[in-house]
Amino acid sequence: MSTAEMEQLTSGASNRIIPILKTLRASLIFVYTLLISLILFILALRPRRLSPSTVAPLTQTPPSKLSKRIMEDEDTARRRALAENLDMGFETRDGDCRCRWSTFLFSGVRGNALFCRSWVPVSAELKGILIIIHGLNEHSGRYAHFARQLTSCNFGVYAMDWIGHGGSDGLHGYVPSLDHVVADTGAFLEKLKTENPGIPCFLFGHSTGGSVVLKAASYPQVEGMLEGIVLTSPALRVKPAHPIVGAVAPIFSLVAPKFQFKGANKRGIPVSRDPEALLAKYSDPLVYTGPIRVRTGHEILRISSYLMRNFRSVTVPFLVLHGTADKVTDPLASKDLYNEAASELKNIKLYEGFLHDLLFEPEREEIAQDIIAWMEKRLGAGLGNVGNIW
Repeated sequence: MSTAEMEQLTSGASNRIIPILKTLRASLIFVYTLLISLILFILALRPRRLSPSTVAPLTQTPPSKLSKRIMEDEDTARRRALAENLDMGFETRDGDCRCRWSTFLFSGVRGNALFCRSWVPVSAELKGILIIIHGLNEHSGRYAHFARQLTSCNFGVYAMDWIGHGGSDGLHGYVPSLDHVVADTGAFLEKLKTENPGIPCFLFGHSTGGSVVLKAASYPQVEGMLEGIVLTSPALRVKPAHPIVGAVAPIFSLVAPKFQFKGANKRGIPVSRDPEALLAKYSDPLVYTGPIRVRTGHEILRISSYLMRNFRSVTVPFLVLHGTADKVTDPLASKDLYNEAASELKNIKLYEGFLHDLLFEPEREEIAQDIIAWMEKRLGAGLGNVGNIW
């Protein structure tokens, strides 16, 4: 791996963890770091004996923690205001709006307020609902153009910002547990099924969001509510940049979960061949472009490892799409998912030379149509045992 490659920042998966390598390259540093981390962890668990004069009231919050909480709440409020002010509507040339759009808050399984969006056709009966789970560091507002194509084909669209993303609660870019995101996804789907009885539902996930969707659909109660799932550039084979990273990640995620590894920059490696789409993404204030946080990186490694071990247990109908030139997630892992999954109804399409953010590539219209065509076929007479690569 070249030095230039190591210094590049990706939008969310294995290469976002590369800056760790610079910190922990030498074996000696690794040993010292491991020992210090273990000592700090043990000390943190030990009860402290304090004299009555030094014991604070149980309800009193340390000033440093209170200050951080206030800053975090202020940042959430700022991001939520930005998210609410994004214009997600679209009109025809004659000024006719064919879609109703709205924003709302949904209470996640941990009680966090999660920012959500919806786009629903005005005059047509819904043929189905697609629920969008965005990728790491981005947000639901980026998918308005995709929603336009879906609503024009009479699909309703809902999208949820993860914790720490977009307009949702939490420290920006920090994910304490992807299992919580998985649970939130299942709860969000259940809510929409209850509010829209009889309407078929699909889950869509991009990148790490694809990992979340795939794991959520592995639970029978979630799979039973779905007609199928769609995955674009899923993060399925994410490996640490160095074995040292894998060794210390679990410890660091407990001792300093919110710590940001320095050495990353904001340029990012290309995730789209459309220069305007790249500029829009990395200049979007709701897109997190800072160094990856320790717990977030560990969670990506953890869910990726779990999914790779359980490909053969996948039974949900799925469509997986991947660009062959993707430098963020591994297209060969998507092929492995397709080959090993037990699903009777499955499709894969590989786009030659395309990059990571498929729905922001110059050919985004055609890619969206591929997704719509697959869902419509699922809603028709049945997909049949296709088992082919398009």
